[in-house]
Amino acid sequence: MERFRFDSDVGQRIETFGSANFVLSHILKITSESYVHCVHLGPQGKIGRHQTPARQLFLVVQGAGLVCGEGMDCLPVRLGDAVLWEKDEQHEASTDSGLVAIIIEGETLDPAARMVSAR
Repeated sequence: MERFRFDSDVGQRIETFGSANFVLSHILKITSESYVHCVHLGPQGKIGRHQTPARQLFLVVQGAGLVCGEGMDCLPVRLGDAVLWEKDEQHEASTDSGLVAIIIEGETLDPAARMVSAR
């Protein structure tokens, strides 16, 4: 057995795009264009508005916040919620109290094939 870490202490502090109180921990590179990361947003944390490099699934595993997509359509999110952004979509995320999310990036992501829709 081998242990690994992806907590905020081993992550990279991100300040680009107006981000604040944001740490990104890399977890896996699945293919040359598919990745898994962990987002750590502290209180008053923000991932600044930017374009996705690929389809991106944002899975909230702790806390709550707000996610915004193209055209600034914003939704509240909390533990157990997932949001899919399309390739090149402008998006951002923020929280008042803190949030942890797993991000999976890849062109072939199809969460609708296995996950329950929140519509």
